[in-house]
Amino acid sequence: MKRKKYNIIFSVILIILLFVILYFAKLYLDDYKSRILNLCAIYTILGLSLNLINGFTGLFSLGHAGFMAIGAYTTALLTMPIPIKEQNFFMAPLISPLDKIVWPFLPSLILGGILAAFVAFLIGAPVLRLKGDYLAIATLGFSEIIRVIFTNTQRLTNGALGLKGIPNTTNLFWSFGIAVITLIVMILLINSSYGRAFKAIREDEIAAENMGINLFKHKILAFTIGAFFAGIGGGLLGNLIGAIDPLMFRFFLTYNILLIIVLGGMGSITGTVISAFIITISMEALRFLDESINLGFFTIRGIPGLRMVVFSVLLMMVILFFRNGLMGNKEITLDILANKLSKKPLTKGGVKR
Repeated sequence: MKRKKYNIIFSVILIILLFVILYFAKLYLDDYKSRILNLCAIYTILGLSLNLINGFTGLFSLGHAGFMAIGAYTTALLTMPIPIKEQNFFMAPLISPLDKIVWPFLPSLILGGILAAFVAFLIGAPVLRLKGDYLAIATLGFSEIIRVIFTNTQRLTNGALGLKGIPNTTNLFWSFGIAVITLIVMILLINSSYGRAFKAIREDEIAAENMGINLFKHKILAFTIGAFFAGIGGGLLGNLIGAIDPLMFRFFLTYNILLIIVLGGMGSITGTVISAFIITISMEALRFLDESINLGFFTIRGIPGLRMVVFSVLLMMVILFFRNGLMGNKEITLDILANKLSKKPLTKGGVKR
């Protein structure tokens, strides 16, 4: 009980320290570096949400981009000022009452997550009875259906033209604040009876069912919660970039998130957080490979896409040496850190000093 109290106090101190660092980052970092940090936090949210489905519950879902699209469009449409809506929907007017509604950012974000979760619930009812590759194909198909619907609903999403002039509300405090909330929710959920049920389903569905675990109930719960946070992440991303269109939410976006959880470790919260920062920063750090490099005595012509080739090779090397990702299914907890710090070095006789 005493240790639990100390863990809570230490966690609160870490959160306060994080926001102090973010305050100084906002003051001294330029827009480019701030955007990269925002993307790190958003991909942390998205990685944690997909890891709940794929890593902890053992489902193979590839529909995350569709849920992100729902959250992004919902948040954008509700937060855009009326004059901006009129400028976007010049070919066909926006449907009523969305054309006259302007909501604050937080309620819009939450509603985007709720709508994504609702669609996931409707999709999950028939789809989650499938397993393995069949489930992956079905969720990928539904994600593409959502994207195609958004492309062809001119009066709701502005079709292929997308939305521009979205308020740039997302900042370091919004993205990291929601990332911290997502992290806390995931830790509490995984350490609860529901989390133990998710892991049991992942390890052996037949054994879990024989122990009295309702497979369908827990699968759809994990799927819905993951979709809710995917919608939140999509809303943050849309209001960070300031413009969205259906082509943004293709399978490639789901692939990037899947890459994060595979590299970090399927079923590891710590690994997902670390991997989200590594992949997001590395993608930007290697951008110079796509451009011409002047070495003085000769110039190396840039090859578009070379950055992704080098990045893929580096990832393959990591996967070869770390088959289960950087962390596997392990976690870095406050208790582990405290035990590491409290260990005293041994003397020559093997006795603690």
